[in-house]
Amino acid sequence: MTPSINELCLVFGRIGLFSFGGPAAQISLMHQELVERRSWLDEQTYLRALSLCMLLPGPEAMQLATYAGWRLKGVVGGLIAGSLFVLPGAIVITLLVFLYAAYGDLPLVQAGFLGIKATVIVIVIQAVRNLSGKALTDSRYRLIAGLGFLAIFVFNLPFPLIILTAAIWGYCTAQNITLPPVDPSPILTRPIRTAFVWLALWLIPLILLSWAGQTLLAELGWFFARLAVVTFGGAYAVLAYMTQTVVETYNWISTDQMIDALGLAETTPGPLILVTQFVAMLTGQMAGGTSLAIAAGIVALWSTFVPCFLWIFLTGPYLDNIATRPRLAASMKAVTAAVVGVILNLSVWFGMNVLFRSVDGVSWGPFEMPLPVPSTLDLAALILILIASILIFRMKSGLTVTLIAMSLAGIAIEVL
Repeated sequence: MTPSINELCLVFGRIGLFSFGGPAAQISLMHQELVERRSWLDEQTYLRALSLCMLLPGPEAMQLATYAGWRLKGVVGGLIAGSLFVLPGAIVITLLVFLYAAYGDLPLVQAGFLGIKATVIVIVIQAVRNLSGKALTDSRYRLIAGLGFLAIFVFNLPFPLIILTAAIWGYCTAQNITLPPVDPSPILTRPIRTAFVWLALWLIPLILLSWAGQTLLAELGWFFARLAVVTFGGAYAVLAYMTQTVVETYNWISTDQMIDALGLAETTPGPLILVTQFVAMLTGQMAGGTSLAIAAGIVALWSTFVPCFLWIFLTGPYLDNIATRPRLAASMKAVTAAVVGVILNLSVWFGMNVLFRSVDGVSWGPFEMPLPVPSTLDLAALILILIASILIFRMKSGLTVTLIAMSLAGIAIEVL
């Protein structure tokens, strides 16, 4: 059954409003709405589409929604589905940024955010555990994960380089795999046109910002555009690279503000990568007030999500062919293993900066490794992390309930 445009808007609007809980919950919700309830997609098409989206950079759940809309109603359907998946969360993020900018410095609010930060650390550890169980299936992949951790934590190597190296290794070690026969490639006129149109839509506004002398907006746009190309393995995978750049290279926001941004992004519907919008808007708010914050948020959303439409509209027609390429699957598996190490780095980095009031660096040559100052241990943060661990790992509390409970716990410790 092919839905009407109105039906498509209603269903994907509902999905966008209730897409809490990260990609696993979002993918499950879409399966329930599109496959089980309405039979708009069959099971095999849905699973192949999910596999494709996991091979592509960007938020897989948003791209899965875009593919489903494209499959049902062409480009218009893809635009509707992808946009409605992101829009509710983007609106919530906008409100949260202005509330955070207005009240984030109050002592009780900061205490509440300490509880949220503690929860974020446990959430990232949970992500490492869940992903490692699926990705680190033998010693080769455990080695890749370990090397990925050392590469970013000790040697401070760029995340894109780590991902590229892992992808090449995975592709090359799949030499003995016999490729199944595939249909001849389609004529390239349409893909070339699709790539040209969407690359132009994506990059021309950023070029114009640079030419117009809008330095901050241009820097934000180009950074998040680069980030969009290397966002393999979900938002957690690129957060270390993103944090390193926005905090240490550009000095747009502080480490604490970055962790707060992730905690607040966890509470919103839509993809977690909406944290890019929060970071951009907070940067704009501090640099130039409300108008610059809104402009920065629009630039971040454009740079982050327009390429998602590019990837889907370009690769969607070749889904069946792509699904039969085991080399790509092997490459992606190696990338996923490296991502486990990168996310482990993120959890260690967040943990040090929340648990200790001072973190120094140990340098040798061009390399620098962060190490906390033991005497600056924050006992309140340690207690809150232990409470969050009990709520998530033992009591299996939901994310929203845990974040609310932990923010109240942080306030209670401050009052006491």
